[in-house]
Amino acid sequence: MASFRKRAGRWQARVNQAGASPLVKTFDTKSDAERWARAIQRDIDLGTYLPRNDAESTTVSQVIERYSLEVVPNFKGAEREKYTLKNLNAFLGTYKLASLTPLVVAKYRDKRLEKVCGGTVLREVNSLSAMLNHARKEWGMGLTNPVAAIRKPVPNKGRTRRLEVEEESRLMLALEPKGRCPNGQLMGGARNHWVKPIVLFAIETAMRRGEILALEWEHIDLDRRVAHLPITKNGLSRDVPLSTQAIQILRNIPRAIQGRVFPITAEALKRVFNRACASANIKDLHFHDLRHEATSRMAHLLPNVIELASVTGHQDLKMLQRYYHTRPEELALKLG
Repeated sequence: MASFRKRAGRWQARVNQAGASPLVKTFDTKSDAERWARAIQRDIDLGTYLPRNDAESTTVSQVIERYSLEVVPNFKGAEREKYTLKNLNAFLGTYKLASLTPLVVAKYRDKRLEKVCGGTVLREVNSLSAMLNHARKEWGMGLTNPVAAIRKPVPNKGRTRRLEVEEESRLMLALEPKGRCPNGQLMGGARNHWVKPIVLFAIETAMRRGEILALEWEHIDLDRRVAHLPITKNGLSRDVPLSTQAIQILRNIPRAIQGRVFPITAEALKRVFNRACASANIKDLHFHDLRHEATSRMAHLLPNVIELASVTGHQDLKMLQRYYHTRPEELALKLG
């Protein structure tokens, strides 16, 4: 049972618990006190009540710090998740967990939508939701998840960008290392000699960026022309058949001591790729678009969609359809 009394112009609510100390909180109005007491009593009756002391004294920033140390390292996309949490911390870090209401999260959503696309904001609020659920279930923090009560941003439409023939020529030229002048200055082209073979390899194999960068020589059989991926985005292993051109790319690159085929970070790859696109005057091309391009090219060689999916690693054929974008003129030639 809940009881209420007015003290010094404010209302104090008290909810009794069997075998435990009563829960007490003070509010400016009696209606707020009654609302809080009803919510607490409901949770007690349902057996879902958790003490809110931690939620009232812990900031979002503190939870993000603990979550980043204990949970995020187990993610396959750990670096990306850390970047997402960094954005969340910049906007919401000072809030106490108990003060993180649907209204606060909705304002965060709307403010972020002014600067970034819906897909990015959707990923951020989903990360926030996952973190809060973990804090509630695994760390025993008495909080409710405000993300469940807000309207989610509309996800981005699937990209249909393909690499045009003339763009590919300009891109490869921009990625070609040119060496240095006698005075030591760079003569132009890419500064990192790994990026061009990575781009060529991506177009030949339709592998994801993370799969390419994680590839190790011990998982490549040049004689069988197969690259084994022990772990992929969907959590399954996959064997990728390698074309003659892909094998040639691998034979032409030096072998790094640490065993990785392409010893370069994702950030370095992104930086050099974007710089090359700008130098080649190529607009709106992402590295992941190379997977679209490779899949579309493979579709002409592997018309059996099951075979195509086994190469690209798609578990959902609807998702594969998103990646396969043939040009109208190509279909016209097939029609005769």
